[in-house]
Parts: sequence; structure tokens; C-alpha cells
Amino acid sequence: MTLLRRQLPLLITFVTGILFAAQYYVPHPLSEEMLTKVSKWLQIIGGFALVLGVTSLFHIHAVKIRRKEPGWGYSFVLYISMLGTIVIGLWYGGKETVDGVATSFGWIYTFMMVPLQGTMFAILAFFIASAAYRSFRARSREAAVLLVAAVIVMMGRVPLGEYLIPLSGDISQWILNVLNASVRRAILIGISLGAVALSLKIIFGVERAYLGGGKE
Repeated sequence: MTLLRRQLPLLITFVTGILFAAQYYVPHPLSEEMLTKVSKWLQIIGGFALVLGVTSLFHIHAVKIRRKEPGWGYSFVLYISMLGTIVIGLWYGGKETVDGVATSFGWIYTFMMVPLQGTMFAILAFFIASAAYRSFRARSREAAVLLVAAVIVMMGRVPLGEYLIPLSGDISQWILNVLNASVRRAILIGISLGAVALSLKIIFGVERAYLGGGKE
């Protein structure tokens, strides 16, 4: 019985993995219908996972508030904000506007979420600038090439830089469309091959970390 409980998840993973890998090569209505039904089930499971995640988040911050742990005030603000947004969103059915007039739900997004996102990215800009300064210091030939390319791209992407160096716009476009695109495609190919290798390891039971343990 213990062996069956241990091998059953591996068998289910193997059968479903092979089945849906082969589905892309079987242009049959039954195959497409099966994929459609499974996709719907994935959405349903994702919805339950979202509810579970929100419930867990509520519980964690409720414990912090009840125990008055350090930073519990932030948990209180998060708690009230989440509850208020959920209630208002359900009240208006998730609509941001009604008859062309912004609802309270739309107001929360327009005047709270958008400014907060802008603030977050503005703060991140300082970290990005600091990281760029450390990375672009020409301590080697590779760093020098990176520094020159970064300066050319930055100069070519702003009107002032293109005005000062007329060729920077064309060179910047060439770097982005040729050099950057080719490297990005090579990285994507490597990631895809890694994903295929990991999928095969999971399907054939070599990788079992998803079961809550390591290799056996």
C-alpha cells in the first residue's frame, strides 16, 4: 500500500505528461476538446489556489496584528486595504466605470494603485542606477564593451543624445535589433532546452521534488 501511494503520483504524472505532449501532434477534434476541458479545470484549480493564498495572507497578518509584532501597523493597513478593495470590487462587480463615471473601485486603481506603482518604480530607479554604475566600470575588456554599448544605446534613445551624436540613433537601433535580439534568442533557446530537460525528468520520475521530497 505504501509502495502504491508512492508510485501512483509518478504514474499519473507520466501518463498526463506523455498524453499532453503528444496532444500537440494530434490534430483531432477529440484532442483539442480534451485540451480545452483541461484548461478550464486548470482555471478552476487556479481560482481555488488564489482563495487559499488570500486566506493564508489574511491569517498571517491577523496573527501579527493580534500579537502586536514589530511592523504590525503595516499588516493592519494591508488588512484594511485588502478587505476594503474586495468589498468595493464585489459591490461594483469589478467595474471601474459605470455609464462613463468612475466608480470607487476605479478610483482606488487610478488614484492609489497607479501612484503607488509609480513610486515603487521611482525608488527602484536609484537601485538600478547604483547597479549600473558598479557593472559599467571598465575593469576588463568585457566591461569596457558593455560600458560603450550602454552609453551608445542611452544616447541614441533620447532626443538630446541623438542631437549631440547624430549616428547614435542608428547605431543604437542596430545594437538593439541585431546584437541584443540574437543574444536574447540564444538565451530563450537555452531556457527552452532546460525546460524540456526538466519536463522529461519530471515525466520519467527522475525529478521528484514536486512530491515534497528529493530524488529517491
